Amino acid sequence: MSSTAVGLGVAALLLAVPAVAQEVTIPTRSPRTGAIIFRGGGYKPRIDYEKDLKGTPYKDTFGDASLLLVELELQRFFYQGIGTAGLGLSAGYGEKYANAVLADGGGVAADKAALKVVPLQLNAFYKFDYAAFKWGVPLVPYGKLGLVYSPWWMTKGSSTEVVDGITAKGGKWGYAATLGVSFLLDVLEPRFARDFDSDLGVNHSYLFAEYTYAEVNNFGGDGLNLGSRRWMFGLALDY
Repeated sequence: MSSTAVGLGVAALLLAVPAVAQEVTIPTRSPRTGAIIFRGGGYKPRIDYEKDLKGTPYKDTFGDASLLLVELELQRFFYQGIGTAGLGLSAGYGEKYANAVLADGGGVAADKAALKVVPLQLNAFYKFDYAAFKWGVPLVPYGKLGLVYSPWWMTKGSSTEVVDGITAKGGKWGYAATLGVSFLLDVLEPRFARDFDSDLGVNHSYLFAEYTYAEVNNFGGDGLNLGSRRWMFGLALDY
């Protein structure tokens, strides 16, 4: 074989290498800008802990069981370095039904009584995900502190309940602090996680558990106390 033919063959091989490398390159992560979070759990308002309250109206009506609360939160990342920090806005809905009691206390009414709440929260958060992304540690601890406004109303049958001429509805302000830990699902199926990112723009996905301490009573004011101490569980998606 002539030296000219060998030279042409080597040149052709060198030209082909970049094309092959480009075909097998794994897609890189797209930029992260925020997260969407779905969570649910039991919520038991601290109505029976109101100041100067005599008796236990919540327990007497609804028992010891918590109502089911579901929430959706949208987060925006403003810092990404040694961890991630930003702001989040969440909205939730919860309700609890029980048998209504007749006004004279003589028995159970035919209609159901219900307490309904719509917690709204603006929070600042920080999550230590540096170890997860740098060293592959799948646990991500985080914390949140937020301002809460919670509209509420009570119904009897299909109508809002009226007690002594006062409509049973309103809204309460307060605050909430949350501590939680997330499990980074990417470590279970790295290739699927990369495809999830390249196809749908979801950078990372997590399962999490969190505990919230909430005081929602108009910052110590009188009336309905919608504060709680609750565990919540859910799914978080970075995008």
